[in-house]
Amino acid sequence: MTHLGNPVITGSSLEHTNIGAPASPGPVTTAAATSLLGRGWVRLGLGLVLPALILLAWQLSTAAGVFSPVQLPAPRAVLEAGTDLISRNELFKHVGISAQRVILGFLAGAALGVSLGALVGLSKIAEVLLGPTIGALRAVPSLAWVPLLILWMKIGEDSKVTLIIIGAFFPVFTTVSLALRHVDRNLVEAGRAFGLKGLKLLTTVQLPAVVPSLFSGLRLALAQAWLFLVAAELIAASMGLGFLLTDSQNNGRTDRLLLAIVLLAVLGKATDALLGLAEKWAVRRWS
Repeated sequence: MTHLGNPVITGSSLEHTNIGAPASPGPVTTAAATSLLGRGWVRLGLGLVLPALILLAWQLSTAAGVFSPVQLPAPRAVLEAGTDLISRNELFKHVGISAQRVILGFLAGAALGVSLGALVGLSKIAEVLLGPTIGALRAVPSLAWVPLLILWMKIGEDSKVTLIIIGAFFPVFTTVSLALRHVDRNLVEAGRAFGLKGLKLLTTVQLPAVVPSLFSGLRLALAQAWLFLVAAELIAASMGLGFLLTDSQNNGRTDRLLLAIVLLAVLGKATDALLGLAEKWAVRRWS
């Protein structure tokens, strides 16, 4: 007797119907790719692909005469400019003084940002009193502070480091204050139940709860510190990468100008990578 119902699809018939169909990547393939990309040497290699292509395009464009040597010196000319500064014992002095200014300004600005950010994030009164003013000051361009700092602090190191402090302060303040407002209330109440309060509650419960946001602010602050460095070294500096940048522009030394830009990029990325390692340690420690 012929069965007139719906046809029964068995596992074997379903397998036959899928023969020749393209296989979609499964979770195993995705996991393998993710694991591969998670390896440090693979990430480093992939991250160097674009800089290598830019360097190749730079070399080819200068070799083909697309730009004059004044507009865009060849990579070899920039390397020779760096070698010349090293032989004069000047390059490492420029790098050292700029790194010192950035580190001092970043540390002071970050500490101030965490302190005021915690105050505004945890206190409604402080938010009402300080929030609008700090928000308005955040919109002031970096160069606008230069004449005022010269007037107040003259042209020494204090004015330069203070400008970098200003640049590093706002990203940390903003991220910390916003993150602390959204800390899980149950977590805070649990800390209070164990007798924690005030500064002890902040350092033991609340700040560890916002570690990812805190480091996001710190990494933004570090990038901002390097950006403010050039403005800071406009204040009658005689050393530093910002000074090297502006001095090279005034003297028509495009090779040294490009060298300063490359060094700023490399140092900025290197310090950000170090902060990224600290972030991984902090996340493992407190998350």
